[in-house]
Amino acid sequence: MKHFFFSFLFSCGCLLFLGVPNEAKATTKKELSHTLAVTYQRIPSIPPVPFDSTLINPFFKKYPKFNSFKTEVVKLYRKHEYNYLWYDSRGINEFASLLYDKVNNLDQEGLRIHVPYQKEIRDIFQDSEKIEKSNVEVELLLSSVYFYYANNVFKGLDNQKTTELGWYLPRKKQSYGDRLDSLLQDPSLINKPDKDLLGQYYQLKEALQDYRNIEKKGGWYTIEIPKKMKSLKPGDTAAVILKIRTRLLATGDLKTDSKNNLFDAELLSGVLKYKERNGYTTDSLLLPKHIKDMNVPVSERIKKIMVNMERCRWISPSLTKNKRYIVVNIPSFTLTFFKDGKPALISKVVVGKSMNKTAVFSGQMSQIIFSPYWNVPPSILRKEILPAIAKNSNYLVKNDMEWVGNRVRQRPGPLNALGKVKFVFPNSHIIYMHDTPSKSLFEQETRAFSHGCIRVARPRDLAIMVLEDDPNWPIEKIDAAMNREVEKTYNLKTKIPVYIGYFTAWVGRDGQVHFYDDIYGHDEKLAELLFTD
Repeated sequence: MKHFFFSFLFSCGCLLFLGVPNEAKATTKKELSHTLAVTYQRIPSIPPVPFDSTLINPFFKKYPKFNSFKTEVVKLYRKHEYNYLWYDSRGINEFASLLYDKVNNLDQEGLRIHVPYQKEIRDIFQDSEKIEKSNVEVELLLSSVYFYYANNVFKGLDNQKTTELGWYLPRKKQSYGDRLDSLLQDPSLINKPDKDLLGQYYQLKEALQDYRNIEKKGGWYTIEIPKKMKSLKPGDTAAVILKIRTRLLATGDLKTDSKNNLFDAELLSGVLKYKERNGYTTDSLLLPKHIKDMNVPVSERIKKIMVNMERCRWISPSLTKNKRYIVVNIPSFTLTFFKDGKPALISKVVVGKSMNKTAVFSGQMSQIIFSPYWNVPPSILRKEILPAIAKNSNYLVKNDMEWVGNRVRQRPGPLNALGKVKFVFPNSHIIYMHDTPSKSLFEQETRAFSHGCIRVARPRDLAIMVLEDDPNWPIEKIDAAMNREVEKTYNLKTKIPVYIGYFTAWVGRDGQVHFYDDIYGHDEKLAELLFTD
C-alpha cells in the first residue's frame, strides 16, 4: 500500500478531533513516529478473500442509525462480490484515513452534524488489530460512514424536504458507489473540487472560512446609531464614522483604517463596496438602515453562507453546461443571460410579493409573444378587477380591457400590464417573464411587487439576445413587433433553459461574497432543518 505509514500517522493525528485521552495527547512526536514505524513493519500480508454476505443484516441491527444506507451498501458489495474495500495487503487503506479526517471536520463543509457511532469509529483507529487484520464489522462500518459523508456533503436534504421548502429546481442524481471506486483508486480526489458539486459551493466554502476567521478575531462590535442621525454623506464628520471604518475593515470593504472621523473618499469607496455586496443602491448616502445591516452578527452571516452551501448541494453542475441559459435569483432581483458560460446580459427584475411568491423552479423558454394581450388570471379578476368594476362602471374602458366570454383581457398597448413583450416557458406555476409599463419600480432596492411573474427591466435587450441566432428576426423586426400593438406569437427554434433560484449568499465574479435579504423567509425554514438538534 502506497504511503501507508504517512497515512496512518495522519489518521492517528486526526484522533484529536474525536477526543483522545489526555495521556495519548502527551505522547511526543518522536515516540509516536517510532511506534508507528514498528507497527508498519510488522503488518502482515492479507489475501483478498470475500466476506460472508449474511453478516450484513446483523451489522445493521447493531448499527440502526445507518439503516438508511443499507440498500446502497448491499448494492456496493454485490458489485464487488463481497470483497473487502477498506483493506489492502497492509491493512486499512489510505482512503479510510482520509475519510476519517473528513467526517471529523464536517463543519468545514458548512454542516453542523456529527457522524453516528463516533466512539466505535474512533476505536477502529486506536486498535492495531482492527487496523492490521480485515474485520467485517469495521469494513461495513467504514462503508456506512462513507455513504453518510457522501449523502450529507454531496446530496444534502432529501427531495421530499426540499420540495416541502418550495424548491422545484431539478435535483441532481448521483451514484456514490461509483464515486467510491474512483476514490479508492485515487484517495487524493477527496480533497479536490468534486465535479458533482456546483462551483459556487467551493467559493462559498472559502467565504465560510473567511467569516469564521473574522469570528475567531472577535467579529465586529455593534455600532450605535446616533438618534439625530438621518444620513451621512461625503464631507460629514462624526464620531460614529470611526466605528464604521472599523466595521468595514473587518470584512475587507476597507483595506486600511485611517482612524479619521471624516467621511472622505477612502470611506466612500468602502461604503460603496459594502452596499454593492449587500444589495443596496450604490449611492453616496449612508443611512441608518445600512448601519443596522452592518450590525448583523458575524454568526448570522456564517449561518447564511451555510444555508446557501446546502442549496448548492441540490443543483447539478450540468445545468450550467448549456450554451445559453437564463438564471433569475429572486433575493437579488436579478436576471442573468449566460452565453458560453459567461454573463451576456444582466437585468434588474421585479418578482412576486410575499403573498404571491415567485416559485423556485426551471423551465424551457419556447415562445416570445410580442404586443401581448394580458389574460387576467381568475384570482386577480375576482379579488381586484370585479371590485374595481363595482366601484367604477367605466373601469374596463379606462384600462383598455374587454370581456371575452366570462374572462377579462387587456388589449396590447401602452396600458398593458405585460408591456410590449412576453417570454413564455410553460410551467405548472403559471409564471412567465414580461415587460411592464411600471418602469419606476426598477429603481427600488427591494423589488417584490408582482403577482408572481417576473418583470424584466431590459425586455428589448432580452428579446434581441434570445433571437440573436435567428436570421428571421433582425433588430428592426423585433422593434416593429414590440410596438405594433398587434399580438404576435413566435415559437423559438431552440428552447432556452430558465432557472429561477433562491440564493441569499453568493460569491460574485469579483470574488466577494454578496448577501441579500431573505424576502420570502426560505432561509429561516431551511435553517430550522439544518441547525436544530
